[in-house]
Amino acid sequence: RHLRSDNGSEFIATKLKEFLDAAKVETLYIEPGSPWQNGYGASFNGRLRDELLNSENFADLREAKSLAAYWRHEYNHEHPQSSLGYTLPVRSAAASEEPVLSMESTRLP
Repeated sequence: RHLRSDNGSEFIATKLKEFLDAAKVETLYIEPGSPWQNGYGASFNGRLRDELLNSENFADLREAKSLAAYWRHEYNHEHPQSSLGYTLPVRSAAASEEPVLSMESTRLP
C-alpha cells in the first residue's frame, strides 16, 4: 500500500516515483532527523553499508550490480533476521497475507 522511507536522494528519484505510481504504491516519508520512525529501514541501511558498501571497492557499475545482487540474495535467503523472529525474509514474505512488490513484477510506463 505504501513505501515508507527517508527523504534521501534515492527515494526522490524520478524513475522510482514512476515505478511506484505504476504499481499504485504511495510514498510516506519519515520526518527529517527521526530515524526511529523507520527502524527497520535504518537497520537494513546500516547492514547494507557495513556488509557491502564499506567493504567493497567496485571496479565499475557491472561489478557493483553483481555484488549487490549476490548480497541481496544472501540477505534474503541465508541470514535469519531478528526483526522477523529469526526467520528468513523470504519465508516471512511467503507467510504474509499482503503481496510482495518487486521491481521485476511491475514495468515502468
